[in-house]
Amino acid sequence: MLPWIDIHTHLNMLEDTPEVTLQKAKDNGVEKIITIGTCPDDHPTVLSLAQKFYPNVFCTLGVHPHDAEEYSPDVRAYISQHGVSREVVAVGEIGLDYFYDHADRKVQRDAFRDQLSLAQELDLPVEIHTRDAEEDTVSILKEFEGKVRGVIHCFTGTQYLADEVLKLGYNISISGVVTFKNAAALRKVVESVPLDRIHVETDAPFLTPVPFRGKKNTSAYVVHTAEKVAELKSISLEELSRITKENALKMFKKVVWN
Repeated sequence: MLPWIDIHTHLNMLEDTPEVTLQKAKDNGVEKIITIGTCPDDHPTVLSLAQKFYPNVFCTLGVHPHDAEEYSPDVRAYISQHGVSREVVAVGEIGLDYFYDHADRKVQRDAFRDQLSLAQELDLPVEIHTRDAEEDTVSILKEFEGKVRGVIHCFTGTQYLADEVLKLGYNISISGVVTFKNAAALRKVVESVPLDRIHVETDAPFLTPVPFRGKKNTSAYVVHTAEKVAELKSISLEELSRITKENALKMFKKVVWN
């Protein structure tokens, strides 16, 4: 069975218990999972899950743009304190979301900048969410060029965004959206992403890939996204498994994979 890593999932939001989720994932070759912190309330939860299931589960700590107004010096201090832990492999999920505008845009930008600065201090990569905010995302990332590495998670942006973030040294992670019928533009972008800069993820419980659309997503389904990516890149699934494992180990330097 081919080995996979789901670099972005929300283990604390899934229908199944973590134990059941991890067993289903393992049964499908998904050996490693990174579960994502999005707000101050879930940080202790994702951290405890990573501690409990280490080294099969790792976590990130960060404040999502939807929750940017909750970002504070105390939250920064919490991320800084725990960011040195072996289980915490990135700062995230951070970024900008002008589609929903759940938080004031200036507050989003300030929180994004400060968390990028924190990632630099901790020498951790970032997992970035960006929606309908491409120019501001690129502009802010340019401020940290050469200082912070990371991944644009669940990439659904334009070719412009892909080109710009690749030039800045960021990688691109593909979710189940790539399997959707109306995702022709995304599939075109995927074709252009260099193999050494690509990842796969679920963003579970969201964005369930075909053929399971309509069900809640889970890490076991990352294989179906990988199948579509391999097809678009005209490589075997075996090669994509090897490449995405190598890319993950380069990006998330704390991930242990024997």
